[in-house]
Amino acid sequence: MGCGSCGTGKPNGCKSNGGCSTGGCNRLNVHDWLQNLPIGDAESSCKVIEVSFKQGSRKEFYRNTTLQYFEKGDYVTVEGVGGFDVGEVLLTGELVRLQMKKKGVDEFNPEMKKVLRKSTDRDIESYRISKDREPSVQARSRELALQLNLKMKLSEVEIQADGKKATFFYTAEDRVDFRELIKFYAGEFKLKVEMRQIGIRQEAAKVGGIGSCGRELCCSTWLNDFKSVNTTAARYQNLSINQTKLSGQCGRLKCCLNYELDTYLDALQHFPDNADILEIAKGTAILIKKDIFKNLMWYMIQGGSKHYPVTIQRVKEIKRLNMQGIKPEELEAVEVISGKPKEVEPQFVDVVGQISLRSLEKNDRRRKEQQRENRQQERRQEQQRGREQEPRNRGNEPRNPNQQRPQQERDRNTPRPQQQRQQQQQRQPNRPPQQRPQQEKKKDQTD
Repeated sequence: MGCGSCGTGKPNGCKSNGGCSTGGCNRLNVHDWLQNLPIGDAESSCKVIEVSFKQGSRKEFYRNTTLQYFEKGDYVTVEGVGGFDVGEVLLTGELVRLQMKKKGVDEFNPEMKKVLRKSTDRDIESYRISKDREPSVQARSRELALQLNLKMKLSEVEIQADGKKATFFYTAEDRVDFRELIKFYAGEFKLKVEMRQIGIRQEAAKVGGIGSCGRELCCSTWLNDFKSVNTTAARYQNLSINQTKLSGQCGRLKCCLNYELDTYLDALQHFPDNADILEIAKGTAILIKKDIFKNLMWYMIQGGSKHYPVTIQRVKEIKRLNMQGIKPEELEAVEVISGKPKEVEPQFVDVVGQISLRSLEKNDRRRKEQQRENRQQERRQEQQRGREQEPRNRGNEPRNPNQQRPQQERDRNTPRPQQQRQQQQQRQPNRPPQQRPQQEKKKDQTD
């Protein structure tokens, strides 16, 4: 029953050797949904805790006299028969009071056993030694029961943590005289022996397993109140009386037959009573079944094999006519349309060699062309923005006549070297000889 959601063990899943916070390793586990509520009066709070033994196979209530705080999953040492026992805290707080009220346990019973202390390392070591001894004791006890030819089946053995007492759970159809068996057990195992008879359903809860629904058995996970189940529940639900399909792993009728029985009984109240036989002109119509989901009653004419679905209103009308001595011509059956259309099975087609990559190539080529067009369009937009910004930049430039005029006009207006000398001579006609350039002096000497 170990959970597989945690990884505290090797392989994953604690396998009952780790402190699983989810409580999934315990059968009949309870979630304390009142643990976070503040307590107004500490004196009126519940001073009883619920302790589970053997992974939830057995649960009992113990009084917390020391008022020590315990959390779910803690190991505690409690009073046992002639010694002590070790169990796991399953429930604390106000929810324990509700559980005791449900099971009819008195909270202030003076005979209620007490919690001694929180389990020490020595207590847990003794507890594990006793649990490791249980499989061998169970196998040997079955051999001794077979030797005495007792018609009983040993389903589980539970040894106390201190190793002084053992409880043997068995199932039997008749009364069993096991006085001689107890002597053999006490001499073989050196323990105080207690024999406890349980039912078939309790045995299935202790053993555990997977049901036909694919989930764990209800008796192993949450169900603790076993009600009687009979074939009438199957008849009300229009189930075929097949003992193999209706039986669970315990060999009895499945407990889940009672889950939807109340819903069927409420729905059947709208159907007319005493409508098993209807008289029509063709003959006698006999009721075959009732469909509560579609509010139809199926009839078959005596001597025929065809089934006719008839509405509830039509059945009531035919029944009223029969009471007056009138036989209608027909049942006026309705047409039943199946809610789910029939699915067409896909046919196998051999497409080897017919798959082409041209479509992929076309898509690739189309994508590249689109990217190329996008780049060209972005380039055109950048050029257009550059042309729009150029006149604005010219308007912001300083007014320099040489820069504003074209290059040809500047070249035309620029004077040549000979013209520059003539202009200089015209500007300075009366310049003394010593102030003239050196080249002019040399020219005058040669002349």
